Amino acid sequence: MPEEISRLRSQMCTAADWSGIEVAEGFSTDHVFYTRFSGRIRIGAFRKEFILAGGMKKHSGLYHATLHNVVVGDDCCIENVKNYIANYNIGNGSFIENVDIILTDGVSSFGNGVEVSVLNETGGREVMIYDRLSAQQAYVMALYRHRPQLVARLREIIGKYVASVSSPTGTIGSGVTIADAGYIKNVRIGDCCKIEGTARLKNGSINSNAEAPVHIGVGVIGDDFIISSGSSVEDGVTFSRCFIGQACRLGHTYSASDSLFFSNCQGENGEACAIFAGPYTVTHHKSTLLIAGMFSFMNAGSGSNQSNHMYKLGPIHQGIMERGAKTSSDSYLLWPAKIGAFSLVMGRHVSHLDTSNLPFSYLIEQQSTSYIFPGVNLKSVGTIRDARKWPKRDGRTGPDILDCINYNLLSPFTVQKMFRALDILEGILAASGEVSDVYSYMGAKIRSSSLKNGIRYYNIAINKFLGNSIIKRLEDIGFPAGTTKEERNAVIRGRLRPDMQAGDGEWVDVSGMIAPKQEVEALLDDIENGAVSDVYRLHSRFEEMHSHYYDYEWTWAYNRIRSFYGIEPSQITVSDVIGIVERWKEAVVGLDRMVYEDARKEFSLAAMTSFGADGDADIRSLDFAEVRGGQFESNPFVMETLDHIRRKTALGDGLIARLSHGI
Repeated sequence: MPEEISRLRSQMCTAADWSGIEVAEGFSTDHVFYTRFSGRIRIGAFRKEFILAGGMKKHSGLYHATLHNVVVGDDCCIENVKNYIANYNIGNGSFIENVDIILTDGVSSFGNGVEVSVLNETGGREVMIYDRLSAQQAYVMALYRHRPQLVARLREIIGKYVASVSSPTGTIGSGVTIADAGYIKNVRIGDCCKIEGTARLKNGSINSNAEAPVHIGVGVIGDDFIISSGSSVEDGVTFSRCFIGQACRLGHTYSASDSLFFSNCQGENGEACAIFAGPYTVTHHKSTLLIAGMFSFMNAGSGSNQSNHMYKLGPIHQGIMERGAKTSSDSYLLWPAKIGAFSLVMGRHVSHLDTSNLPFSYLIEQQSTSYIFPGVNLKSVGTIRDARKWPKRDGRTGPDILDCINYNLLSPFTVQKMFRALDILEGILAASGEVSDVYSYMGAKIRSSSLKNGIRYYNIAINKFLGNSIIKRLEDIGFPAGTTKEERNAVIRGRLRPDMQAGDGEWVDVSGMIAPKQEVEALLDDIENGAVSDVYRLHSRFEEMHSHYYDYEWTWAYNRIRSFYGIEPSQITVSDVIGIVERWKEAVVGLDRMVYEDARKEFSLAAMTSFGADGDADIRSLDFAEVRGGQFESNPFVMETLDHIRRKTALGDGLIARLSHGI
């Protein structure tokens, strides 16, 4: 209306063409000052008052800004834009203050479709990142290069999604805060995101939402990226060509390039280059470099380092540390190498190691030689503590969870490797004899005592896993009075019979999701033949597979009864099951006792060294008790371990009593 234009002009506003400006019902000129308009503009009503930190109040409106082809939603406050905002739709209730420039230039896909040269810096394992990328999809795209048709189909499926989100207009969602920021170009910003003091963001998507907002902090510089819901990137982090998954935390000047970070990863102080960081990859320390490696459920010690360049054909080498593997301070691995699940790496290792069939091991350098201590990590209190903490530390919220994560310490994936480990260790013993003090395996050494202990640890763990599976399957089983032995045998056999055939054979860990290889291959076949043709169906198929884990697991365990116990599962009897449960009780209690004794070391006199400054032994003991929580027996973890022994013993005894009824 002419009077509104006149009022705006009097408030130092200008427009290249006033007819190109539309305003919502309820719009008032009372809160628009020193604003320049260009192109097509739509402005909402300004009714809301923002209350800032410290109690400062600011009314929604437009103040000292230049807008070009912008839609401003209701109740926004845009103030002090040094350059301009161009080609954006801004949602309701957003607050934009003290920014340099926010623009979309040309048609942009906002980081979708960027290719990340993961694992191999020179290329060959590129992963196309996009809003809905999961760890499972990326794993297949990066590692299944032996199936080029599959990779081509995945690129085609993701390409369709990329085309669907490409636009010449960017979006800033509702309830967004952008304050004291620098250069923002071709970035799509989701609801409730906070961008505060950020230096530069270019070509990316920030998939924030009300249930899982994203925070981007001071000094952050990011190019060619996707940031998923619930994540925070703060304190001078720099990253380029990266996917940052749900509930990740990057901070304290961390730097990353060509890397993928999936759910609940944390990175601080150090550096990542071409890494595939599966769920719960954690690195906190300065001087820690993760390069060209695949990790998950991993904690990197300070100064951890790897080499992917042997000064021949370039940085082409890669390494895999399977789930739960850790590195100690100043550890070093020369890629290519493959480290078994839940293993600990200490020292410098310069041979190309493959311990993937010896899970739960220590890999320790002694006098420039790599020594393997098979299975010893099964009795480590740290391993059990990690397994308990991961589910509790899942920071993902909201209804749309992307990664499928299995937290089980013992699973067909790890237990199948224990079966192989027994074959390997027993084969070494048979071939070399028991008179040797040291044995060689895959570029490393195994001492005789360690080899024999490894056989014992793996047998205990297999007994525990198979016993767990059988007890779970027979949970709450009971028999009416007078039931004969044969009738009880028939009921048990029926209960143990698997519900589905799928699950037998080899299992794989698809970056956090544990599944039968045959089922994974079936999904990949469907992708190749076009039965799975969009990203939403692709995601739902992985979710469906993940939801059947325990059905698959039982099928696998059922078929191991024959090979491990020498019992035909279809002919199993009450007496057989009781024998298995007794072995399970012995394994569970025995393993818990080992963990208990390992925890006790934390309360030894040696552990009290440096406590009780300026005092004698009594003061040291008192200081230790105050800081570490009193006596060993009252430690929460120790109490939980003792309670676990009681509960599992009672569970086994209860099942034996029900099975024995009437015998």
